[in-house]
Amino acid sequence: MDTTAIAAYGAALALTLLLAAWLTPRRWWRRPSLGVIALAGGGTLAFGALFCMLLGVPPGPAQRAIAARPGPAAPRMYSGAMGVAAPARGSRYLVIDGLNLRTQGGVRGTRVAVLPAGALVTAGGARDGDWWQVRARVKGGELEGWANSLWLRRIDERGGGHGQAGARMGQGSVGQGSVGHDSADLGNTAHGAR
Repeated sequence: MDTTAIAAYGAALALTLLLAAWLTPRRWWRRPSLGVIALAGGGTLAFGALFCMLLGVPPGPAQRAIAARPGPAAPRMYSGAMGVAAPARGSRYLVIDGLNLRTQGGVRGTRVAVLPAGALVTAGGARDGDWWQVRARVKGGELEGWANSLWLRRIDERGGGHGQAGARMGQGSVGQGSVGHDSADLGNTAHGAR
């Protein structure tokens, strides 16, 4: 450990004791206890590490060994809702209840069609928050658009969800006159109110 690191941890101990004396009741410091030791030690470590980082002190051998240790590869993630990975291009999903297919992600996109429960869609790989770009076969033709992923399930996924896709598989018509789901409908369980 070099002199800069020793000075950083010394300053950290002084700062920890100063803050502890100012922010804690005086009776805590009358006799040593595990809480006092933990507070002083934890504060010293935390402030010391911060000071070392700010001063550019190179890491010691233990930190270098931990940083060099190989770990599992992180999955490819996209920013958005809770760090959920984007769908793999070409993967297939099942629509669990009537679902709006739109020109762009979000409820402001124009509705292209309504996909019935049980319809299969193919992911295009693009994602915008909860909205996925998908392709679906509609009335013999193939349409591409954006659908809310909260109403899609992997083909191998069973049960759970907002609708009864298994019970209504293949029912419902596809078209612009039907009513489908969007993200705003998640709290609405009364089917007549959609």
